[in-house]
Amino acid sequence: MNFNSHTDLAVGLAVRTVNTLTPGEQRGRPYAPPEGKARHDVLLEMGMGDLDDRDASVLTELAAELRVVFASVAEGDIDAAAHQINHLLEVTRARPHLNRHDDEPWHLHFHGTGGTVSADWVAGLATGLAVVLGSEFHERLGVCTAPHCDRVYVDTSRNGTRRFCSTACQNRVKTAAFRARGR
Repeated sequence: MNFNSHTDLAVGLAVRTVNTLTPGEQRGRPYAPPEGKARHDVLLEMGMGDLDDRDASVLTELAAELRVVFASVAEGDIDAAAHQINHLLEVTRARPHLNRHDDEPWHLHFHGTGGTVSADWVAGLATGLAVVLGSEFHERLGVCTAPHCDRVYVDTSRNGTRRFCSTACQNRVKTAAFRARGR
């Protein structure tokens, strides 16, 4: 299941941003987002560029707001997810414009007007999520259902039945169920 290349990239990066920059639980263990140089390095590796500390902090705050979208969809509250996306689009001043870079053809970007680098990134991520929410595939956004894991995902499977953020979480749940049956 693919949306379109730009939306796929934006939604995938939204998942990675939320999972990297928000605290919680991951695969049965507490998760603390990286800070300082470690956060800088991971954002650089994700392709977000050389963000200064201020932009990295803003991006971290906005990642928490992006998480609300996934949590709302997982709870079946599409209205709350849509309101949160609209809020993010307004805060980041997302606006469409055609851009051409890196020898690519013209394509849409959704950077804000006069915003920070971090707000520009979130404008694009929120727009990608808005495309998904505004389609029949909104239920493909989710939060892992494994115990002690709250990482988010986008379900790109053919049948749309994904419930876990990773194979590791799926295996943890299946192993626990197998052991419980054996008792």
